[in-house]
Amino acid sequence: MSDDSQRVLVTAGGAGIGKAIAQAFLQSGARVHIADVDSDSVSALVKANAGIGGTVADVTNESDVARAVGDARQHLGGDVNVLVNCAGIGGPAAFVENLNYDDWRRCIAVNLDGTFLCTRAVIAAMKSAGSGSIVNISSTAGLYGYPLRSAYASAKWGIIGFTKSMAMEAGPSGVRVNAICPGSIDGDRMDAVIANEARAKGISEEIIRERYRNTCSMRTFIDASDIADMAVFLASAAASRVTGQAICVDGHIENPGSLDE
Repeated sequence: MSDDSQRVLVTAGGAGIGKAIAQAFLQSGARVHIADVDSDSVSALVKANAGIGGTVADVTNESDVARAVGDARQHLGGDVNVLVNCAGIGGPAAFVENLNYDDWRRCIAVNLDGTFLCTRAVIAAMKSAGSGSIVNISSTAGLYGYPLRSAYASAKWGIIGFTKSMAMEAGPSGVRVNAICPGSIDGDRMDAVIANEARAKGISEEIIRERYRNTCSMRTFIDASDIADMAVFLASAAASRVTGQAICVDGHIENPGSLDE
């Protein structure tokens, strides 16, 4: 799937899923630029991966988004033609009556507003060029209810609605828009989610971790590289007629209700 004509911008590309996606695109032959709010992560990835450019930016800030897209255009040698909206946070874990409104808003802003702002910043150029691919990172939480995580679930459901709407708007211009719905990704972020839920429910982290494993047929957590492989595929010519889809990479969620047992 190597394609040196791809000019890729990955948000939250400094760590976790975003980092895996950025590196996978680089390995496929694409030109890659990342945006991330963490300056240390940006510096480390750029230093370790010749060819990847980086901008420190907050996807909830319009000026930062415009600067990141401008930096990407300069680094990549042309307009972004592949955007991966990966920036997101887990948000608060609590019953809705106990949620702080600022925590709710921040979760919606990073996950959903950031996806909107970055998409808005690049889609006109893609339409004008007559081609392009946008991959939004949603979640299996965007497909099922998620008790104690209503802010996160609402944002991720919103991303799927946005994805399908953008696919319809941009399809006549040859631009494809899809979403990936990861399951539980192994790593530091999932560890933090598990710790928050354990505190909220008053039970041990290991019980929560086992419940997550038991929600899927493969009884395992997902690796960030699994999501990266799907992102590269969706942006490739092999997926040239795939658009408006919310594709799960989750080991097959069979019993989401077991999280609340």
